[in-house]
Amino acid sequence: MKLQAELNGEKHEIRFERDGRRVIANVDGREYDLEVSEPEPNVYLLKRDGKIFQIAVAGDPLKPGVINTYSRKGDREIKLIDPKRLRGAGDADGSADGLAEIKTAMPGKVVRLLAAVGAEVAKGDGIMIVEAMKMQNELKSPKDGTVKDVRVSEGDTVAAGETLATVE
Repeated sequence: MKLQAELNGEKHEIRFERDGRRVIANVDGREYDLEVSEPEPNVYLLKRDGKIFQIAVAGDPLKPGVINTYSRKGDREIKLIDPKRLRGAGDADGSADGLAEIKTAMPGKVVRLLAAVGAEVAKGDGIMIVEAMKMQNELKSPKDGTVKDVRVSEGDTVAAGETLATVE
């Protein structure tokens, strides 16, 4: 998965792949091989080269796309940007023609469906809620239109980048 992170006004390119507890992260060209565990909700242990780093993570419902991290090295606010989501967002007024796919950025579990096939939706209306990394994320319609199909059911496990629904 590729993301951009904005920290202290600086943008960083991030790529990571997960294989079980192992995560290969690349931040601005520097590669990190990590073992990751979650001993309690939203608290992560990152193990690298015999050292253990503990980080607590919390989302801010008033700032979508922003996470707050807490560690011994200090508290940080990080804005995450998914370049794929920006490319697929359509025009600014939400009335782009054609089919818009709603995809998940991370692997997770579908917690709740908010819109059924045939429902009329406006840009920004919730389509479904997917839980990823113990956080619930509302996936929203990128445009005004009609829900053409919903490819998942509540309780389904989904992969990163998987198309979950379409709006036409």
